[in-house]
Order: sequence, then structure tokens, then C-alpha cells
Amino acid sequence: MPFLKGHGTENDFVIIPDPDGVLDLPAGTVARLCDRRAGIGGDGLLRVVRSAAHPEARSMAGEAEWFMDYRNADGSVAEMCGNGVRVFARYLQRAGLAGADGLAVATRAGVRRVRLAGDGGVTVHMGAAKLPGGTETDVTVTVGERSWPALNVDMGNPHAVAFVDDLAHAGDLYTAPAVAPAAAYPEGVNVEFAVGRGPRHVALRVYERGSGETRSCGTGACAVMVAAARRDGADPAADGTPVTYTVDVPGGRLVITEHPDGGVEMTGPAVIVAEGTIDPGLLTLPEG
Repeated sequence: MPFLKGHGTENDFVIIPDPDGVLDLPAGTVARLCDRRAGIGGDGLLRVVRSAAHPEARSMAGEAEWFMDYRNADGSVAEMCGNGVRVFARYLQRAGLAGADGLAVATRAGVRRVRLAGDGGVTVHMGAAKLPGGTETDVTVTVGERSWPALNVDMGNPHAVAFVDDLAHAGDLYTAPAVAPAAAYPEGVNVEFAVGRGPRHVALRVYERGSGETRSCGTGACAVMVAAARRDGADPAADGTPVTYTVDVPGGRLVITEHPDGGVEMTGPAVIVAEGTIDPGLLTLPEG
């Protein structure tokens, strides 16, 4: 079985081309492929499937030929991955499957439109952020003895954004930070810890649901940007002026813009670093 490996600001993925949707990739197999010692290694897996060939994407086939079947490193299914969409689009470009003007990608969070620039940057229209609790911090994040108010931000997947004094206060992030109330996130949550770096410039660390701490999270960067804008008194939908933030992640830098129509755009790099074939034995789960 062929595979590729790619990353977006060091958020890395195993890419499995499966245009006709014939592969069986149970959670255990995905976890083995993403294992950094016994597999290929990655924060997640991107299965490339034609929308018409996947039951979850057939309704979007008229808008987007390709569906990003994204899995977390533990094999669990996720609605969306911002860095993953950029890498997914880069693969389609490499394979001659993306037009010069960009393309549309179907995801479990809906269709995302992507523009590939000549300088290597990829811009994704991420859709609008939703604030289920309004603009007030309505959840609490706790690490050890420290707790912070956090903003509930939905970017097609769930986020809790906490502003902290020092990113080191997030701890080692080997385990998921405690988030309350649990009822706010029935399917689990991605937790971002953010600090200010200057005017319209923030930095973050993230614990990704199903993957642990990662070097970058695209939807998380968008969530942090929206939370920072509201904290700073900016709301493009209300004042009619777009706002752009630079968001530093451990693996690099992303540029996020929120527009008056509510749409959020994310721009960052996407790189394919290797390709090869997978030994069939890696796909066979051990008995018991």
C-alpha cells in the first residue's frame, strides 16, 4: 500500500491515497501507522478518498471531488484538521489532482476551499467560528494547581482557549488538561494555551484530542485568533473591518484573518517530505 508523509508547521501526517474507498482502516491499524516507534509516525492520518466513494461525503461530491477522511493518532475520527487540509491539498497538487486556481476539499465539518500559492503557502477558507457560550469565558481549564477561564470556540471541531501568563504553565501536556463543565464538550475537546506576543500577535501550545500535544494545530490557531480578537475588542461581523493576527506555534507560524462575513482564513506552509510503500504486516493487527 502506498503512503506519503507530510507536515504543516510540523503537525505531521501519514497520507494514504485510497481514491475508490476500498481500504479498511480500523482504529487499531491507524494507531499502528501513526506510532512513532513501531510505525511511520504522525499526529494523524489523512486518507484521500473521492467524495462519491465515501458514505459520509457523498452529499458533498457536487462541490468537492475529494474527501479528507481524517483520523487522530489514536485512530479516533475527527471532524476537521486545519493543518491537515493544507497538507491534503499539497498532496493533491503533487498528484496532479488540484487545479491551478485551487480546489475544494470535503471534510466532516463541511467543504473547505483551498488556494495554493507559488511561494509554498496554502490558504484555507476555514468557515466561520462559532462561540457556543457567546463572547464570555464559559469554561475552565485546569493544569495542576492552576486554573484559567477559557472561551468555547467551535471551528468545525471543539476548542477551549485559555490565555495564560506563560506557556510553560500548560505543563508537560502528556495528559489532557481538565476542562469543566464536561457537558460543554461531550465529544472531548482540543485545549489551547495562548499568550500575547505584541499587537495582533499571539503564541500557543495545544493539547489535541486523540493525539496529545502537537507542534501545531490549524483549527486551534484559528480558535485562538478569534478569542484574541474578541479579547482585544475586535469583531469583524460587528464593525465591518477584517482583522489579521500572526499566530506562532511550536512548529512555525500561521497567519489568520477573520472577515466581516464571519469567514476565517488560515495561511501557512504545507510540505510533503517522503513517500513509499507500507509493509503489509504493519496493517495486520496482532491477535488478542
